Amino acid sequence: MTKKVLMVLTNASEMKDGHKTGLWLSEFGEAYVEFDREGYDITVASPAGGQTPVDARSLEGEVSEDILETKRHLENTIDLRTIEDFSAYDAIFLPGGHGTMFDLPGSEVLGRALRELYEADKTVAAVCHGPAGLVGATLSDGSPLVKGKTIATFTDEEERATGLDIYMPFMLETRLRELGANVVLADNFTANVQVDGKLITGQNPQSTVGVAKAVIDSLNG
Repeated sequence: MTKKVLMVLTNASEMKDGHKTGLWLSEFGEAYVEFDREGYDITVASPAGGQTPVDARSLEGEVSEDILETKRHLENTIDLRTIEDFSAYDAIFLPGGHGTMFDLPGSEVLGRALRELYEADKTVAAVCHGPAGLVGATLSDGSPLVKGKTIATFTDEEERATGLDIYMPFMLETRLRELGANVVLADNFTANVQVDGKLITGQNPQSTVGVAKAVIDSLNG
């Protein structure tokens, strides 16, 4: 049976004070390419459907053609609210970009998808700011999904290094710690992948391929 992966992206195009943001393209594209190579059935969705904006900074420097090619999947994403049966999916993957900080934490349908998949022992993965989607996710007993879990996420130190901390609604590492997560840190902008059972997380863009490969190992194992 072909494995089915649900990728949930941001719709947010602005931070505080009108600063532009969106998806960090490589965090979607690198994972999409890895999953596509495995022959997975990939659904690209977002909280409101339609276009996912790309953070222009993620296009600076050299971006490989196969990553740029994945932009076409961002033009008309599926509205997450129209997916009736999340049990059909084997994994959910949340790429980052600062946009995720503004629409993923409050998405009730994303919270439901994460709870249903995690409690069904499906693979739940997120990278960089993607764990913002885990902030609002609770289990059936009301406890935070991340409570007691060992995870990686974009760190407060990395956020300050970008200079964008002042435009954030909260500091992601701090919030996840407040929810009871055991956040493991690596040096700024170095790869860091944490696997806690079926929960797979990465610290930054440098961690994307590692997270994707860990998802593949989880699904193919």
